[in-house]
Amino acid sequence: MHISPYEFGNIYNKNPLRDRKLLANKHEINRLIGQIKQKGYSLVPMSLYFKGNFVKLELGIGKGKKLYDKRQDIAKRDAEIRMRKQMAE
Repeated sequence: MHISPYEFGNIYNKNPLRDRKLLANKHEINRLIGQIKQKGYSLVPMSLYFKGNFVKLELGIGKGKKLYDKRQDIAKRDAEIRMRKQMAE
């Protein structure tokens, strides 16, 4: 993971591309791997924040949309854009 060095830092800034430790136990990692291997599931980073010397990452398991769901969302978004353009005129 790339974490940019602190702009006002000094010689103690770390290499932004260095390896980072995953602080999770074996049971948690195996559970995540098992869920990811199921068809259509992905591991998604939900949030990233700094706490003290640590960078914390909240992970989530997500399933992709079906094609018909994507079409409905695209149609809804296009309709909203058309309505905004008409309101602006």
